This record gives sequence, structure tokens and C-alpha cells, in this order.
Amino acid sequence: MNSFDIALANLVEQAIKEDVGNGDHSTLSCIPKDLEGKAVLKIKEDGILAGVSVAEKIFKQLEPNAAITIFKKDGEQMTVGETAFEIEATVHTILKGERLVLNCMQRMSGIATLTRQYTSLLKGYHTRLLDTRKTTPNFRLLEKEAVKIGGGINHRFGLYDMIMLKDNHIDYCGGIIKAIEKAYAYSQSLEHPLKIEVETRSLDDVTIICNQAPGKVDRIMLDNFQPEQIKAALAIIQGRVETEASGGIHLKNIVDYAKTGVDFVSVGGLIHQARSLDLSLKASFVK
Repeated sequence: MNSFDIALANLVEQAIKEDVGNGDHSTLSCIPKDLEGKAVLKIKEDGILAGVSVAEKIFKQLEPNAAITIFKKDGEQMTVGETAFEIEATVHTILKGERLVLNCMQRMSGIATLTRQYTSLLKGYHTRLLDTRKTTPNFRLLEKEAVKIGGGINHRFGLYDMIMLKDNHIDYCGGIIKAIEKAYAYSQSLEHPLKIEVETRSLDDVTIICNQAPGKVDRIMLDNFQPEQIKAALAIIQGRVETEASGGIHLKNIVDYAKTGVDFVSVGGLIHQARSLDLSLKASFVK
């Protein structure tokens, strides 16, 4: 199993414990344990489908012999009335996994749909779309997976896989260059050095980094810069490091930022502003 599958298996285990507790008494009360059946995932809202592969893993984790026939894949456009997949398993498994599968897929499809709206606007531009850490606790794995399905790029996954010096780090440390010097020395002391990104709040910050910390920063974040300020910052940076625009970027102005030529734009709203889409799992056959 790869790291994603291991993390997903842990997520599913904890989610089932939360939902089922000491037993699915609704099902136990009226459904024979060995009864087998089928159910179909019905699409009730247009958008980008996400979470089919996750649904398959959930059902397989609950019942390894469950059979899933997939009709639509992750990342495909979905339309009201279509069927995404059919699951054949014991009815106990279908009913136990139903809500977890729907919760994951509805949330993921909403995020993928919103992400696709953003990435569609960036077609033809150099700029690429990043997500952020503004995620739901214990559900980040699948929210970020949905961003990828929608065409976006995952930024750092957590606090452990990249050094990002934001305003609070800089202020607590006592200055932007002091923070960079300490972070660079720390990174170089690691067995596997981490990339360093630094948030800037002004063109003066950008100039200071370029003049006083050459080669020690991998990416400069231009936080709450307007497009004209982005252009000025890029003129100072001259392609020496990656650049990221962040703060206040949305569907109505993302093209203005892309036109500047900035390498990345990060949008927290990909996840925290996405609306879950409507899906349902319906019994289709009982043996």
C-alpha cells in the first residue's frame, strides 16, 4: 500500500468507528446478515465527479469481496440522472458504508467542481493553481485529493513537508532576514533539506530578500498584492525564485493575476468555500 492508501484506510477505520459505534442497529434489526444486494450511485447534480476510487476503497475495506462496476471516473463531467457506479456486496456492508461514501463523494465532488472552474480560467496562462492548509481537520487527505482531481496542485500537505515563513514567524523571530537565515541553517541540518517559502507584505520585503538572502529561498509569496504590485515584484525577482500570489484571489479576478505571469496563485476558497454536490446511493437489486 502507498502512503495515500494507508492514510485513507486509517481515515475509513476511524470514520466507521464514529458512525457505527457498537453496531448498525437499524440494519441488524431487520436485515439478515448474509443477505446480498446491489446499489447504484445516482448523480443528482451537475458537476465534476470525485471520490469514486475512494468509494471503492471504502467498500473493499468493509468487505474485500465486494464487487464494484464503475461507469464514470474521477474527474469526469457528471450530469443529473447518470449512474457513477454499482456496488454488489452484503446489504450490511452497503448500508454501513453508504453515508461515509456519500459524505466523502459529495464533499470531494463539490471541491473538484469549484477547482475546475478556477483551472478552466487559467488555461493558456503560465500561472498554476494551488490549494492551502485551510482544510477540515482529519479530512485534509480527501479535500486535497479532490483539488487534484479538479486540476489544481497541492501546496504543502502540512507543517512537516515545507518551511513557510509567514508574517507571524517573521515577527516572532525579529525580522525577515533573521528568520530566513535561521530557517536555511535549520533546513540544511536535516537529512533531507526542505524547500523554504517566505511571505512578503511589501515590495521592500521582496527587495530585501533578493538582495540579502540570495539562494536561500525557493519561493516568495506575494501576500495581498494587487496585480500591478505583482508585476513590480516580478521585475525585482527576475525569475530567480518561484513566485506565488495569495490573498483575496477569487473567480472574478484570478485572470488579472494570471496575466502578471506569477508562477502560482493560492486560493483557500477551493476547499472552505466549496459546496457539496447532491448524490445518492439507491438499492437496485436484492438476491
